[in-house]
This record gives sequence, structure tokens and C-alpha cells, in this order.
Amino acid sequence: MNLRVLRYFLAVVEEESITGASDILMISQPTLSRQLRELEEELGKQLFIRGSRTITLTPEGELLRDRAQEIIELTDRTSTEISTMSDEIAGDVYIGAGESHAMRLLGQVTHDLREQHPRIRCNLFSGNAVAVSDQLDNGLLDFALVSMPADTAKYDYIELPATDTWGLLMRKDSPLAEQKSIMPADLDGLPVFVSSQPKVTNELSGWQGTNTERLNVIGTYNLLYNAAMMVSEGVGYALCFDQIANTSEESNLCFRPLEPRLNVRHALIWKNSRTFSRPAAVFLDALRARLAAMGSTFSL
Repeated sequence: MNLRVLRYFLAVVEEESITGASDILMISQPTLSRQLRELEEELGKQLFIRGSRTITLTPEGELLRDRAQEIIELTDRTSTEISTMSDEIAGDVYIGAGESHAMRLLGQVTHDLREQHPRIRCNLFSGNAVAVSDQLDNGLLDFALVSMPADTAKYDYIELPATDTWGLLMRKDSPLAEQKSIMPADLDGLPVFVSSQPKVTNELSGWQGTNTERLNVIGTYNLLYNAAMMVSEGVGYALCFDQIANTSEESNLCFRPLEPRLNVRHALIWKNSRTFSRPAAVFLDALRARLAAMGSTFSL
């Protein structure tokens, strides 16, 4: 495989036809078809099911699509990082994160950084811990914001002085909205959306010995926004972090913390074998500087 053929392959996937891709790539259709046949012969697998007007990916083709996207993105990033290495620090920092109040601290660091280096760009990938860790492991992210404890065998990390609190998201007209907090017994039989992450289920199971099997789980979410829309329409409740969903005066939603409190700390992690680009390195320096100014302790 070479990069040029992988780009051809991705163009065909995007256009869903060899004819459309050949127009975009400005090469002849027979040439493109030959390149794809040679790619299939090299891999020993059929990548497409060719229809009269469109193509459909086989399972092998779907896998190659995912890997080709990662390879091309890494190649383009590497080329950009090397070409922008100069006296002026410029380029991209890639950060993956779930929904957390701790993101505000990273926003403050990015603001400080861009005051000094305005040509640095911050690219954000939103997803749950599984998704961002996968992107980090594949080299597509410089950093990931995850809840503690961090996997110190794979990652270096800085623990952040930011805490999220678990609680229940509900409509303001819910009877439970009259309470200041949510006790374990309040959750019995309650129709709730919960995070799809097993790690989160374990955290909730450890809260006052709560058995999550007793919960009336009506759905799961990986990011809260859409689940909050469901709650807003009266579908149920959502177990989630505070300060994520809109609970302002204009919203019909409110949040009540669990009692006893269940708090979660967070860390910024990175692969312990990673060589940083200059923008990523100065981002980490800026984070350390801000934490030192705040008087925070952190781990390496």
C-alpha cells in the first residue's frame, strides 16, 4: 500500500462511486479501477461490492477505511509539524475530552498559550473515555482529559485541581426537584439514562453499595447533550456530572447532587513514549505554569 492509493480509496468511499471519485481526483476511471483492483490483490481481500451506480464496502473495506483515515491524518500532521518547525512556534495541539468542568482549566491554559503564540491552534475531539483513549493510543491526539485513576503503565499524567460531582438531571417540575440532594433509595425504580462506560457503572456501584441492577435503566449515552434533550421532554432522568447540561433559568432542567457526595477528579494524560511537537510541548509547559501559579500539586 502507498499513501496515494489510500487517498484514492478514501475518495471512492466518500463519493460512493468510482466515477464520482475519478472526477474529483482528475484521473481516468480505468486508471482508478486498476489501482483499486491492485490494492485488493495486494491485500488478498475484496474491499468493495460494485453495484450498477454505487459501491458498498465489505467488512474488510470498512476496516481499511478506518485505518486509512488514521494513516492519512497522521501523515498529514507529521508533514505539517516538520514543515512548521522554525523559530516561531506554530501548529496544532490535539486534545480529546469527555464532558467535564475540568475543560475550563484547559481553556484557560489555551488562552494563556495563544497570547504568547497566536499561531498555535487547539483541535478538540469530544468523546467518552474509551473513544479518547483509543484516539490517544493511535497517535491521533496529543493529550486526553480523563477521570482518575489514570493508567500509569501506559500514560504519563498531570492530575488537575478540578472536581465533577455526580447527580441526577431532571425536569424542574419533577417531585425530586424539591429535594436538595438524591439519596440511594430515591433511585429505586427511577427511569434513568446512564453513561455507557463500564468504568462509570463501577463508580456508581461503589456509591453507598448501590446495586446498578436495581436501577430502571431506560437508555445509555456517551455524551450528555442528547440525553438531556430526552430528559427535557419527560422521557426520564439522567445520572451525570454537574455543570454540563443547561440548568439556567431559561431551561426546564435542574440538577441535584447525590448524597453522600460522589466526586470525580480528572487528569490530563499522554502516551509515556510520545515525542511532542513544539506546540504540544509548550501547551504542557503552559499547563504546568498555571498549576504552579495556582499552588496545585501534580503528578508526573
